[in-house]
Amino acid sequence: MSDATEPDGESAPTDAERRHDRLERTATPGPRNSLFPWPAGKGRLRVMVNYVVILVCRISPSLRLKNWLLRRLGVTVGEGVAWGLESTPDVFWPEHITVEADAIVGYDATLLCHEFLQDEYRTGEVVVGERAMVGAGAIVLPGVEIGADAQVAANSLVVEDVPPGTTVAGVPAEPVGGAD
Repeated sequence: MSDATEPDGESAPTDAERRHDRLERTATPGPRNSLFPWPAGKGRLRVMVNYVVILVCRISPSLRLKNWLLRRLGVTVGEGVAWGLESTPDVFWPEHITVEADAIVGYDATLLCHEFLQDEYRTGEVVVGERAMVGAGAIVLPGVEIGADAQVAANSLVVEDVPPGTTVAGVPAEPVGGAD
């Protein structure tokens, strides 16, 4: 987000560069895009089980049931986490998601831990910090860390880390508001 320089005179990496640095890249050579060979990266049965469990979580009003089921898939879910109806954790790699205590993932929000591209797919951790909020319809891309007490506005696309206590909004999401 800034063009700060390091003590050695080099430009500091932007948040987007740091996010991309945290992603694992897997080449998918072949005549088609990277979505076609997905079973080589994650087993079909595992993805089907993940999908069914996440489908149940999406429609269940019970926060306790959602948290219990998502933990069974490998999601790290802190105490008091609230998942809104229709919220969707990553179906392929849910084990790459951490949602810390008392965070909120709003209605129809999506936490993605993968990106299928033409010649590769990328995977990365998504961390939602303690008491952070991801608004309704927001999409969080792989490799993003949302800090404690941060807020992501509804329908935002989060492509960079969100510092603790910061509110972001938009496509792509950028800080909003001023000092209190």
